[in-house]
Parts: sequence; C-alpha cells; structure tokens
Amino acid sequence: MNPRLKALSDAGVSIWLDDLSRARITSGGLAELIKDSSVVGVTTNPTIFAGALSNGADYAAQLTELGDVSTAEAIKQLTATDVRDACDLFAPIYQSSEGYDGRVSIEVEPGLAHDTEATTKQAAELYKLVDRDNVLIKIPATLAGLPAIEATITAGISVNVTLIFSVERYRKVMDAYMAGLEKAAAAGKDLSKIHSVASFFISRVDSEIDKRLGALNHPELAGKAGVANGLVAFGAYQEVFASERFQKLAAKGANLQRPLWASTGTKNAAYPDTLYVSDLVARGVVNTMPEKTMQAFADHGELGEPIDGRAAEGQATLDKIAAAGVPLAEVFDQLETEGVDKFVASWAELVESVASAMKR
Repeated sequence: MNPRLKALSDAGVSIWLDDLSRARITSGGLAELIKDSSVVGVTTNPTIFAGALSNGADYAAQLTELGDVSTAEAIKQLTATDVRDACDLFAPIYQSSEGYDGRVSIEVEPGLAHDTEATTKQAAELYKLVDRDNVLIKIPATLAGLPAIEATITAGISVNVTLIFSVERYRKVMDAYMAGLEKAAAAGKDLSKIHSVASFFISRVDSEIDKRLGALNHPELAGKAGVANGLVAFGAYQEVFASERFQKLAAKGANLQRPLWASTGTKNAAYPDTLYVSDLVARGVVNTMPEKTMQAFADHGELGEPIDGRAAEGQATLDKIAAAGVPLAEVFDQLETEGVDKFVASWAELVESVASAMKR
C-alpha cells in the first residue's frame, strides 16, 4: 500500500480514479490500484470512453456479438459493460462502506445537457442497463440538468452531478438533491440507499482566470482561484448540510451529498503537479484523479492544510480576483458552456470510433 496515498485516505479523502477502459479491468490494472493505491471508486466521461474505445481490439468481440444495432445502442452497451464490470470489482468496497465508496460513474449523453426530459429518461435507462446498485449516473449541473437531478434522486437513483464551476450553481445542486430526497421520502423510498456526489471542477477555473489575470497584469493572483473556489464550495456544503432541512432528511436515513474535486490534474507546468490534491484535503470529500496525478502524489505528494473552516479565506481570494477586473460569473458561465461543448465533441469522436469499428 502506497504510504502517501494511504495518508490521504486516512485524512478522509476518498481516492477515485478518473479513468476507465476494458483493458484496465481485464489486465488486472484496476484491481492493482484498489489494492496498492487506496483507490475506492472510478469516474468516467465521454472523453475517457472516446479514448478507450479508440482501441477497437478490446471491444471487437462484443461488437460482433451485438450484431446489427445502431451506433448509439452499441455505445450504450459497450460503456455499460465496462461500468458494470468495474462495479463488480468495487462491490466489496461498496458493501463494506455501506454505499459510501465503491462507486463507478457513467454519464448521460452530453448532447442532452439542455434537455431535462431526455436527460431524466436516459438516466433511468442507464441505471437499468448497468443494473448495479453501486453505479452513479452523471448528470451535468446545467439549468436544465437541475430538475433532471431532482427527478432522478426522487426515483431512488444515485447521482454524480458533474460540471459544477460556481458556488451559486452548487447551492442549486444541493437544493435539487434535497428536493429529490423529500419527494423520495414522501413516496416511501429508503433514503439510506440513495447517494450523491457533486463534482466541482478545479483546474479549469485556474486555466481561464489565469489567462484573464495575465491580460489585466495581475500575475500575483494566478493559480489561486481554483483552490479558493473549492474552499468556498466546502463551506457552502457544510452550511447546507447542517441545516434543519437536511437534518430532517438525515433522521430518515438520508446521506450527505459529498463534494467531489474533479479536473484535479494541473494544466500549468509551473504549478506543483499535486496542487489540487494537497491543497483540497478534508474529511468526507472525494478527489477523482487522472492516473498521472495519482502517481505524482504517490511519489512526492504531501498533505496540505485541511480546508475545514477556511471558506472566508477562499472568498477573500475570489474577491481580490474580482476586484482585479475578472468577471467571475461570466467566467463560470463560459466554463460550463465549454465543458458541455468539449464533452459533445468527445461524444462525436466516440460515435465515429464505434461506427468505424462496426464496419470492420
């Protein structure tokens, strides 16, 4: 067991791998990460699956078995199989942690990000297709995604809310989660079986804000926005889930919707490669890392100062950045739009790869 990753886990951070492919499962590589690197979950997205399915050899046999189906159906079946097999691999962790960890995520089609009804429908379809209790259905935190999150939670399906950039939107995500729990409770569902994480993107915030700070000649504030945003988000999480509204749900067995730090690989080579792991340590959070970032932390990562109780510090940093002339609301809106667009582009690559493989 790697001692640095174990220390991170012991500090209360659930380490999830931000990657999945059939080769990772069949080679035993994912099982090895569970055993040696304290990995207790996996997240996926269209970009990850586009990369995985570009290696057609791993999926050729299943494509042959599927026969004459549409490309969209083939993609669903291929990705669901990988997620199902990963869920089985994580089942012992899921059971021993009573659903807290041992989770594997699969995302609704990104082209549905602004269609509430279609997102809700596909979330239910993916849950049924994977057919494992420890799956998380990823739904983006777009304005259209919020009611889909609520409806999916109401149906008793666990959700990974993705593409969160602003604390303002994060509060709406937490509200949607609790509204869903309230409706689920009214329908007689067992709230203890419903789990959720809220994926807050970190490095992309720094990438965009750093660019703007450079243009405004404020380099002294570069590289600080992502972590500061995380500090404020964690403060909002603590506040909301300490509320009387949630305590009533908790009394009925409801689980916290845990913050998940996503996009935690540094994109600026000038920054420490473990920055978004070391500086976002708190008990009860998830950090989903690309393997490169995980390996870097295993090699030389150190635990930074815990973020508990530091929301005001984070807000002060964001206020300085805003005072320097960076329109934060505009940045967060831009990042959400770009995030959806990137996943839509990756989905198109995925469709092309699978369509090409089906012709062979």
